[in-house]
Amino acid sequence: MSFSDSDSSSAYGGDYRNFRQISRERLLHEMLRSAKTGNSKSTWKVLIMDRLTVKIMSYSCKMADITQEGVSLVEDIYRRRQPLPSMDAIYFIQPTKENVIMFLSDMAGKSPLYKKAFVFFSSPISRELVSHIKKDSSVLTRIGALREMNLEYFAIDSQGFITDNERALEELFGDDEDSHKGDACLNVMASRIATVFASLREFPFVRFRAAKSLDVTTMTTSRDLIPTKLAARIWDSLTQYKQKIENFPQTETCELLILDRSIDQIAPVIHEWTYDAMCHDLLNMEGNKYVHEVPGKAGGPPEKKEVLLEEHDPVWLELRHAHIAFASERLHEKMTNFVSKNKAAKIQHGSRDGGELSTRDLQQMVQALPQYSEQIDKLSLHVEIAGKINSIIRELGLRELGQLEQDLVFGDAGMKDVIKFLTTKEDTTRENKLRLLMILAAVFPEKLEGERGLNIMKLARLPQDDMNAVNNMRLLAGASDTKKRSTGAFSLKFDIHKKKRAARKDRTGEEETTWQLSRFYPMIEELIDKLNKGELSKDEYPCLNDPSPSFHGTSQSTPMHHVPAPHSMRSKRTPTWARPRNSDDGYSSDSILRHASSDFKKMGQRIFVFIVGGATRSELRVCHKLTSKLQREVILGSSSLDDPPQFITKLKLLTANELSLDDLQI
Repeated sequence: MSFSDSDSSSAYGGDYRNFRQISRERLLHEMLRSAKTGNSKSTWKVLIMDRLTVKIMSYSCKMADITQEGVSLVEDIYRRRQPLPSMDAIYFIQPTKENVIMFLSDMAGKSPLYKKAFVFFSSPISRELVSHIKKDSSVLTRIGALREMNLEYFAIDSQGFITDNERALEELFGDDEDSHKGDACLNVMASRIATVFASLREFPFVRFRAAKSLDVTTMTTSRDLIPTKLAARIWDSLTQYKQKIENFPQTETCELLILDRSIDQIAPVIHEWTYDAMCHDLLNMEGNKYVHEVPGKAGGPPEKKEVLLEEHDPVWLELRHAHIAFASERLHEKMTNFVSKNKAAKIQHGSRDGGELSTRDLQQMVQALPQYSEQIDKLSLHVEIAGKINSIIRELGLRELGQLEQDLVFGDAGMKDVIKFLTTKEDTTRENKLRLLMILAAVFPEKLEGERGLNIMKLARLPQDDMNAVNNMRLLAGASDTKKRSTGAFSLKFDIHKKKRAARKDRTGEEETTWQLSRFYPMIEELIDKLNKGELSKDEYPCLNDPSPSFHGTSQSTPMHHVPAPHSMRSKRTPTWARPRNSDDGYSSDSILRHASSDFKKMGQRIFVFIVGGATRSELRVCHKLTSKLQREVILGSSSLDDPPQFITKLKLLTANELSLDDLQI
């Protein structure tokens, strides 16, 4: 029996692999493939997991991948299982007392459930539990491996992960502060974040948002200290990994920036106009699952079909971060190209009256060509989705609302404009009015205090429940931010022009905004840019560990990467996510899948950004965009990934602790 951390040689050498690829390879190769004994005749194995580890596995691997590694059956450790004494079992479980007891009961005594057990823990196991396992001599001889995988995160994206702390916002930022719950939440979060670095064999230079304190009269709250506390706990775990994991780097190899939701209260509620964000915001999707109707068999009634919008779909991969207008244009172009290159379609086309075909015509035409069913299904699916999104945008009047939202953020609109909108657009949905007022509260917090706040809520005809969400924005801002804003509205300078209040700097001249409503950018884009250039304030974002001299070469302010960015940071360019592609085959999406990893071959050191309290799809998009721009893989982590309705529900809970997440729906 060996007790060690799994060897992570797959993370070294060869082609550069992104975050999710490494996570996948560790699970499939280090864990499943390594669970073999030289003289074992068992070719098929049973995989046993708990509720958390089954999610970890499902985010990184597909069932076909698992089967290919010799797993014929996947079981839940807490369910009664059929004895299979001729088969070996792989346990991928959390190192909890309950799991260890279940494992021992499976393998102890004269009739164990399985022939041999290969045990892999998702995070470090305590000495007490190891001693507990070693006490049972009948079990010891049946253990083929006992290892710490140190992989306890959900790889939700090729460059994103969550720690599955869905209640982090409530437990850490709530009005009724419970220090025990908050500490427990931070401990789990820190432990899981640390496994990311153990898994990738990275040792980070740790920076965090410092507690904001204006002067001696401003009291630092526990909310203000969240990034500081989390940084310290992650550092404790990393120090242990440094000592006990073989081949763990001893000097800094990457950067970690720890933030919380207070750095950007607007990103979670503003309408983000990219295809991915619009799908999750407007289509009532469950995770990445989209349900649509397909024609019934043999002329029967339509049937419901579930599809997953994920990275294995090349059309989704190409268009997910594109502006919805570009995505719609591109899909129509793909359909047209597909038809024009297909002989059967050309014949059909020729038999029609002249003139340009509509998207619906094209869709019906390609559906008649069964030999191209996969391409047809994918294209038809995305044409349908984009069409549905555009219909909702028109029905809800989102373009006008979106313009007002962005004008508020960039200081081109104020209270009067919001009042005018609420007066003239009474049919705006309750949720959209609430989101508008939350943006107003983030930019002009003083405008919603006291009676003025009540009056605008009455004008918007929103209930007290929604007022709570607006008021709770202050819990994310913190007292020092509110003070800064209320006192900072007056300037000692005598200026001819009144200084406008803006929550974002307008970047006209730095980046072309090709599409309407694409001005908005999340704050992390600015912070990551500054971090990359070595310009991030050391007072506002201090370093927990002094970087080793070899990390920067000369000084801490040197940009921390080995590969220079491909162009000037301030060059005028079209945003990558809105730039037209040159593919003309209507389906291959510019060979995105084939060349996905080749883009990473000349990457500099990784940047990790972790946001406590939930991240947004716009922030994940920015990490992909900056990876190309900076030539450094930017990985986003958070306690959860929230779409606007989820975030608003959680925000209401900050002052409604007696309710549960299921009770509050918009």
